Amino acid sequence: MWKLFTDYFSFTKKERKGIIYAIVIIIIVALSPRFFHFFVKDEPINTTEFAKEISVFQANSINAKKVSKSKKDYYDDYTPSYIKEEPIKKELFYFDPNTASENDWVRLGVRKKTAQTIQKYIAKGGKFYKSEDIRKIYGLNESDAKRLIPYVSIANVKKNFPTVQNHYPETNYYPKKIPIQPVDINVADTSAFIALPGIGSKLSKRIIGFREKLGGFYSVDQIAETYNLPDSTFEKIKKYLVPGSKTIKKININSATVEELKAHPYISFSIANAIVQFRQQHGNFKQLNEIRKIMLITDEFFTKATPYLAVE
Repeated sequence: MWKLFTDYFSFTKKERKGIIYAIVIIIIVALSPRFFHFFVKDEPINTTEFAKEISVFQANSINAKKVSKSKKDYYDDYTPSYIKEEPIKKELFYFDPNTASENDWVRLGVRKKTAQTIQKYIAKGGKFYKSEDIRKIYGLNESDAKRLIPYVSIANVKKNFPTVQNHYPETNYYPKKIPIQPVDINVADTSAFIALPGIGSKLSKRIIGFREKLGGFYSVDQIAETYNLPDSTFEKIKKYLVPGSKTIKKININSATVEELKAHPYISFSIANAIVQFRQQHGNFKQLNEIRKIMLITDEFFTKATPYLAVE
């Protein structure tokens, strides 16, 4: 244990010198603030200049206040006569705002500029239909409006409204609803399917794409198998669909490869591979019923897929 302690805390001569130098430097740095004032002397601050500047600033601020006050008194005492508006003489009498002249409005206590505005409004075809309409006059304050409303006397003024006959015919016209035509599911294009209720461009393209992969539809119910076609939408369009007479494209199971068979939507890879393996082991199929011997072929698959299969 003692050997481990001595090995850990023993230093070489060079290391001991380095430790001593480090300790001396630390002590000097720690004590240097105490002796700093012996080497650097503080310069005396002269406050007389600063006091002079303060006194000058205070004197200038007092003079500025006196000047601003004298200017205010000057403008209060010597305001030009044209700035002061003479009081308007106000008279009260019954008047029609649609026929009153500019002088009539001035006599009523309305400013001349406001009276001119009213005359321009009348000249452009403007009308007052009730006494409260004078509140809308630009430049007429509310107090003058309240004072003048009781004295407003407006003659009968008819509002010019366009008659109903100018905009609408005498009899209502409703466009005839175009009946939906039957759609041949094997020859119809996208526009024919879009004409059906609830079918847009995307669904119409999916129906046609599904038809091409199958090789044609042999039943209207096959439309319901289209990807993302809601059952409610299919029930709406079912009555407009007809299977047509186009020949269904068939696959020859005696010559088709696994890739050709599995490309059909109804045939999986396992069934396609089983058909090819069975054909290689037992020879070509003579009848379609022979594929029932394959274990993977169910009655449901046979009924659904055989319209697309052939042994030619």
